[in-house]
Amino acid sequence: MRVLFATIPEKSHLYCMTPLVWAVRAAGHEVRVASTSQFTEAIAGMGMPAVAVGSNDEITAGMSANRDSQGWESLDWNELDPARLTYDAELERSQLFAFGCAMYNEPMVGGLVDFARAWEPDLVVWDPLTYAGPIAAGVVGAAHVRALCFTDVWVLKRQLFRKLYEQAPADTRRDPLGDYLTGRTADFGGTFSEESITGQLTLDPLPDSLGVATDAVRAPIRFVPHNGTGALPDWVNVRPDRPRVLVSLGASNHERYGGDYVSKTELLSTVAELDVEVVAALLPGQADELGTLPSNVRVVRSVPLNAVLPHCSAFINHGGFGSWATALVYGVPQLVVTTRLAEQLLRAQRVEAQGAGLALETGQTSPEQVRDGIARLVEEPSFRENAARLREEAVSRPAPSRVVPLLERHAQERRAAPWRMPPA
Repeated sequence: MRVLFATIPEKSHLYCMTPLVWAVRAAGHEVRVASTSQFTEAIAGMGMPAVAVGSNDEITAGMSANRDSQGWESLDWNELDPARLTYDAELERSQLFAFGCAMYNEPMVGGLVDFARAWEPDLVVWDPLTYAGPIAAGVVGAAHVRALCFTDVWVLKRQLFRKLYEQAPADTRRDPLGDYLTGRTADFGGTFSEESITGQLTLDPLPDSLGVATDAVRAPIRFVPHNGTGALPDWVNVRPDRPRVLVSLGASNHERYGGDYVSKTELLSTVAELDVEVVAALLPGQADELGTLPSNVRVVRSVPLNAVLPHCSAFINHGGFGSWATALVYGVPQLVVTTRLAEQLLRAQRVEAQGAGLALETGQTSPEQVRDGIARLVEEPSFRENAARLREEAVSRPAPSRVVPLLERHAQERRAAPWRMPPA
């Protein structure tokens, strides 16, 4: 079987997909991983053949030029209560989402279709924002599967928006994402359906207690942490004498948005007032921005989180899915300090509701609040107990290797006739 994986050029999305890519390859299938030319080095770094399908050097410039966008209401996807949603607000949110999807996908669509025609995959597995994936699958008649790397608010919001759309006056109805995908699908001889958004099948790594219910056909898969590569220092495998608190701010804010949304030196110094060992796992550029720190703060550069977390008592993170889900797998209570971008606050609040962590909003949080939150996570046993309960739920889902037979069957059962362009 030939399996084509497609992802937008975001490391967090690629890393969530990586263990499944390895599992498919280890089962004896041919694998290719496609994204833009700027991303092939990251793909090759995970040990897989990389395919460049277009070029996009505008994403980082756009994000850094709109650094305040993480506070925009139209990029806030955390509210899921139908009673609190309006058609006008959801339409605006859908418009911006469709624009962002086009920004990511337009450079990839043509190249991905051309490669699919040449390589003829049996299955296309796509990151949930890579809508070029189902288009390429349709062109060659391949089955396709969506691999989640966050709470599935995108599909749930889509369903809620469609209900509001049907209730809205006819002359106000617009469906920006549906219109965009209808046009791009038709360009290649296909007919748009909701499967272009939900996938024929969705692989969902979230424990049921933390996920959301949608109409998408889904199958569980275990989240296996992959946080990049790096040499491991000796101290990582030694249990500390006092509680170890890990701090990570992720890569996207620093690399894409032009800087982190918290004062790193102040935050680390304030947390270090506790009787704890603080480990700041940072990118080299983040570490270079630090000032003088207390002696109980250890700064490490580019060390994978999954190597440090097993001996940690608490974890401060920015709300990125990879960091958040890695803490789940290791049963570490987490304090999430995040913006309202996408569904980051929702995920943090879900963990808080389960008693396994605390949620704070960037811009409304002081270093002292973070310190006091960490004191609770370290001192109150219930946080560790609840985090352990969520861990058992998370690791009980099928490992990627056990999902491969499902993908094999799906590829056979959902094979279809390739799309054909109508006669001119």
